[in-house]
Amino acid sequence: MKDLYQILGIGKTATESEIKSAYRKLARKYHPDLNKDDKTAAEKFKEVSCAYDILGDKEKRRKYDNNEIDADGKPTGFGAGGFGGGYQSYSAGANPFGGEGASFDFSSIFGDDIFSQFSGRGGGFAGGFGGASRRPRKGADINYTMRVDFLSAVRGEEKTVNLNGKNINVKIPAGTSNGQTLRLKGLGEPSPNGGTSGDVLITLNVDRHPYFELEDKNILLELPITLKEAILGAKITVPTITGKVAVNIPPYATTGEKLRLKGKGVKGGDQIMTLKVVMPKTKNSELEKALQAMPDETVRTF
Repeated sequence: MKDLYQILGIGKTATESEIKSAYRKLARKYHPDLNKDDKTAAEKFKEVSCAYDILGDKEKRRKYDNNEIDADGKPTGFGAGGFGGGYQSYSAGANPFGGEGASFDFSSIFGDDIFSQFSGRGGGFAGGFGGASRRPRKGADINYTMRVDFLSAVRGEEKTVNLNGKNINVKIPAGTSNGQTLRLKGLGEPSPNGGTSGDVLITLNVDRHPYFELEDKNILLELPITLKEAILGAKITVPTITGKVAVNIPPYATTGEKLRLKGKGVKGGDQIMTLKVVMPKTKNSELEKALQAMPDETVRTF
């Protein structure tokens, strides 16, 4: 005879949390989606789920421990004491299980799973005693956090993650922002009673980039230029998320002015570069003389 405790690899004194933990570990190990090449995994998964369906339910576990139901959840008899020692006579129209017109829960005598003989489920009998049928419930979701570098997030790439001992390919959409969550359907906790499996929810933590930022579909870049480049103009090389390109700095450029590279953002967005004129850090006598020779100008309006 099957021993449900042995199936889950636990002792009969196991706590609820220990039962749940053992079930999750084995369910993930034998999940059919993660063992497509192992024909025995599906049977193991079913066996583990059936064991948890009984041991994970306080009332069913009590009945199993008292030998009122077997390892398949089927009744073994009426349980200790039967109907309380014998039958009693009742007048016509009386209710043998309570006051007149009172309802009676047959599962208190026969066990919840007696109705599975009629309906194929453990929760009710269609058109029978009025109990609600037991509906399959979805398995629990599993939450993961994945760290992603900035360029992988904005360009969109496929990453491989180890999920319960299996390598899973995760496609990161282009333009993914920090904190965004991806959902992998059906790869979460299995249902304990034949329903659909839960999902895996992956929250992405996107690393900051040394000089790029993402704003909607646009890539932002602060572009330092020298005083000479700002005054005379220049052709310089700048980085983009797909490689380096050449751009022209117009003469007499000023800090705060913006240059736009069309289509160099995400999904048709642009790269927007804000100019920042950087002053020389070393003494330059010739530059000082040239500036002193220039006429004074007023640039302030206050």
